[in-house]
Parts: sequence; structure tokens; C-alpha cells
Amino acid sequence: MDARKLFGTDGIRGIAGEAPLDATTVLATGLALGHSLRKNFAEPRVILGRDTRESSPWIAATLAEGLRQAGARIESAGIVPTPAVAFLARTHGFHAGVVISASHNPWRDNGIKLFGGDGFKLPDAVELEIENEILHHAASVRAPDPASLPSVADNAALQADYIQMLIDSVPGLSLAGQHIVADCANGAAAAVAPEIFRRLGGDVTLLNIAPNGRNINDGCGALHPDYVAADVKDRGASLGLTFDGDADRCMLAGASRNVINGDAILLMAARDLKTRGLLTGDLVVATTMSNMGLEAALKRSGIRMLRAPVGDRYVLEQMQQHNAALGGEQSGHILFPHLSTTGDGLLTALVVLDLIARSGKSIDELTADLKVFPQVIVNVKVREKKPLDSIPEVARSIRAAEEELKDSGRVVIRYSGTEALARVMIEAESEEAMRRHADAIAEAIRHELGV
Repeated sequence: MDARKLFGTDGIRGIAGEAPLDATTVLATGLALGHSLRKNFAEPRVILGRDTRESSPWIAATLAEGLRQAGARIESAGIVPTPAVAFLARTHGFHAGVVISASHNPWRDNGIKLFGGDGFKLPDAVELEIENEILHHAASVRAPDPASLPSVADNAALQADYIQMLIDSVPGLSLAGQHIVADCANGAAAAVAPEIFRRLGGDVTLLNIAPNGRNINDGCGALHPDYVAADVKDRGASLGLTFDGDADRCMLAGASRNVINGDAILLMAARDLKTRGLLTGDLVVATTMSNMGLEAALKRSGIRMLRAPVGDRYVLEQMQQHNAALGGEQSGHILFPHLSTTGDGLLTALVVLDLIARSGKSIDELTADLKVFPQVIVNVKVREKKPLDSIPEVARSIRAAEEELKDSGRVVIRYSGTEALARVMIEAESEEAMRRHADAIAEAIRHELGV
């Protein structure tokens, strides 16, 4: 397949107001999506959702204008998590769903994520067709001033339907008697978490639920799990939950200020599903970034682990290929296909809370035997994403690490699918070797490609 210029692993993403998220390209994106849908539907219906960034309303309005010009009808669920749009598209007869969000990125960034009417992200081939039209027509499109466009009216009933789905996913769950802290990252979770936890009861302290357009993910949320971990410790709570900006990820914190990531969530969920006879093939799909300790713990429970490339779409591909009932990423993006078509941080949190309630065990007890190999991830800002194996200095440093760690660690070097970053992940029994090789590879990349 041809290399894509606009779409990354999670839609189109960039700095709001600059290409590819300037008004002209956003309008062209709406036109291209509308034209793609018109091939199969006379009057396609599209559901929109957005996060709390100050740029999200004008991007939504501009995209909606392009969709209207292409003959589509638009409804908006307002500020909702990304998985809410996937759910609503699938259950309410929409032909596509669009989320305006840059997930865990800083507030200046934004993005456009596309879902089909089935609730799954659009196939690569369809995104490439849409991208080709955007690039072909962007030069001839004249975008109106976003300030002159009408905002898309929000339908509160759609948000309420998503909340009800989450409650229904854990029938009988009550949080009475529990003290929990939840960090909503001043993002999309802030719009729905208060009602969810009000209905479930318990003593739930909600943090970062006052978004101002610029404080999303700012030192809080799933990218900064130490924030909620410290609050759990200070308040004497039993558990912390933390979500990213569009609430498709969830990380946890235990009572002793310990962070519990997606690997631990996969371990708990896999064992629970296996016990209930729901873990098809006794198989879990993780990614190349998941710790070797997870693989070892799953093996002790008679569960196999497959590794997919990083990115929930690649995890899902492997899950569908092997009919797996569980998959996910170390970052807290967990897939429960019997409940949702995409990763959902709030759903993950409720599944974990339900598991704790049914087992009678604490989160620390449920993850006590997960022995994590020392692991470090170094992010290097790059000016271009040149194949790393074509750069002699970088290739040599990677080869040296692989040769030394072949029996006692792992080396995973990749570019971010959404940012101008090279990610260097080293895992090893020896922390000294881990850091030495991570620093050497990162420095080689920085020397050749750094900004």
C-alpha cells in the first residue's frame, strides 16, 4: 500500500490551525469523507464527538460544513470520549463517526479520527482513498472563516445513551463502601464521569474536571499516573483511576502509591475471563512494548500472549485473526470485543472495579505476582522519519544491544505514529545494560535525526 501522508495510526493529527489541521484541509476532509460515504448511501448520517481543546469546536464546525456540502447529515454528541462515538455510530444507525481529538497530546494539537458505521476504525484502504481526495482537492477548496460557521448543535441524549451503556456493562456493580480517586485529565472523561460515578455510589473523588480548553493532559491524566497515585496515598483511598484526554485509555494506582499500567490490567482481566470460561483460545494479544514479565505471568496461568505492533488497530487485527477475547497496550488502551469495538478507558475502569468487587481482593493482591523486568523508554524528537536500519550509526547501536540482550531482554525501536518522535524501548534483566544501550541508541538517533 502507498505510504500515507495525512493519516497516522490514529487518524490525522497536528497543531490546530496549521496543516494538516488548517481550515482548508479540515473542510476538504469533510468533503472527502462525505463523498466516500455517498458511494454507498444516498444521504449518509455522521455522528460527531469532540474533546475539550479550545480548537475542537471550530474544527468540528468546519468539518461539518464539508460533510454538509457533500450531502451528509450531521449530529453531534458534544464532548464525549472517543469510544462513545464508536458506540453511537454502531448502535444508532450512523454511517460513520468522527472524533475531534488529539488524545494524550498537548492542548495545541488536535486530530480527526474516523470510524465506520460498524464502530471500527476505517480500514487503511478507505483512509488512503479519502486522503488522496483531500490532497487532490485541497488546493481548489476555499474554506470559510471558521468563526462564520454555525456550531453543530449537541444532542445530550446521545451522551446519556453512552453513559447507560457503560452502566449496563457491569450489571449490579455498586461502589458503596469504597474510596476511589479518578483523574479525568480535564478532557472528555470530565463530561461523563461525574454522572457515571454518581450512579454507582461510593466515595469517589474526581480530579481535573474543570477543562478550560488549554489544561487537557496538563501534568495530569494517564500520561502522568503519578499524579493520581500521590492523591490516592494522601487521601487513604483504595484505588486510583486515570484517563487520557479522549478517555480511551485507563491507568490505575494502588493504595501504596504504586502505578498499575495496561500490562497489569491485561493480566487481571485475562485470568478473570479464563476463570469464567470466556478467554477464547486462552490467548491475549499485547504489543511489542508489553513487558516480558506479563508474558511470564500469563504463561504461569496457562495463557498464551501474542505481540502485535504498537497501535490499537494492529492489536485489533491480531485479535480478529485469532478470535481473541482480550487485547491491549501497556499504555492502558484495552480491548474487550464482547463489550466494545474500540478501547474505552471508562469501560476498562468499570470492568476492573467489577472484577475487584467479585473477587473480594484489592488491586494490589490481584497484580502481586507480576514481576516486571526493568524497562526504559526514551523519546527522541526527530526532524524526519528515515528508516533507522538505513543509518549506519543507528543500526550499529541497535545491533550491539540485540546481541548482548538476546537471551535476557528485548530491543524495540520505532517511530511514533502520531508525533515526530523516535521511541527507544529497552528491557533487560540488568538495569545497567538496559540504560547503557537505551542511551547509546537514543544518542545515535539524536546525532543523525535530532531537531
